[in-house]
Amino acid sequence: MRKFLAQRFVFAIMSLVAATLIVFVLSRMAGDPLLLYAKPGGYGMSEEQIAALSEKLGLDRPLIVQYFIWLGRVVTGDFGVTLLAERDVRTVVFEKLGATIQLGIAAFILATLIGIPLGVVSAIARGTVWDYFGRTFALLGQATPAFFMGIVGILIFAVTLDWLPPGGRPVDQPFWPHQVEALALPMITLGLLPAASYLRLTRSSMLEVLDSEFVKLARAKGVNVNSVIWKHAFRNALIPPITVSALILIGFLEGSVIVESVFAWPGVGRLAVDSIHNNDFPLLTGVIFMFAILYVAGSFLADMLYLFVDPRIRYD
Repeated sequence: MRKFLAQRFVFAIMSLVAATLIVFVLSRMAGDPLLLYAKPGGYGMSEEQIAALSEKLGLDRPLIVQYFIWLGRVVTGDFGVTLLAERDVRTVVFEKLGATIQLGIAAFILATLIGIPLGVVSAIARGTVWDYFGRTFALLGQATPAFFMGIVGILIFAVTLDWLPPGGRPVDQPFWPHQVEALALPMITLGLLPAASYLRLTRSSMLEVLDSEFVKLARAKGVNVNSVIWKHAFRNALIPPITVSALILIGFLEGSVIVESVFAWPGVGRLAVDSIHNNDFPLLTGVIFMFAILYVAGSFLADMLYLFVDPRIRYD
């Protein structure tokens, strides 16, 4: 078990180093960093000003040295300042992180409460109308783009029926009902695809366990049907959904880029889009690297969950 965790930890560190290298290379491929930091009208800077700015940014060093200088700043949490507001990138990202976490956790809970029960029902009632309903839901959920689902939701529930607000996050309003109403549409839009993924994964896992020998033996012994389904089959079928749940949760935080843009949700995803529109590369770099850290941490957490949920790995 320790060897398994040690290997996964080493892989996580290597993934983070690779992520820093990719982000750095892309930042240099985007163009001359001096042009990004130059103020409006700054293209006519004197040679002394260019030299001073190059020395400040470390651009007068070889490229490999620039990478290690940048990496040293990143390790200490220094991502620089935004180009427009000249604010610390880390502070700006953390200000928006709370809204993204709220949306991600809400969508994660919704997807879990919908996907896993429907997957179990679809497997138990294989070949019935419930099974076809679950498979249709999974197909539509995985085939429908998030931006299309969001726009349709706004047209129906916000414009036509006037049941829910079209977007925004009213932090100055009471949590119930104003903030909950504002959260409903983006939560459903963000949680539809993962709910469909949960459903398909749970259904296939349940079908595999229900057809296994130990379940057939339990039925032959006359064990109660509910006990066979929930005590024997369901507990073993939960191993795949649980092990990918961490990745799904991190996927919510990363996939919120589109949903937050559609619903004007003031989170990190919308911040990334705004940084692209404003050509604010230091801010975009900080957001991308934060997503990389979250994804690597989620992958490591998924490996740990898999280790503790599946006893077979503990003894390998």
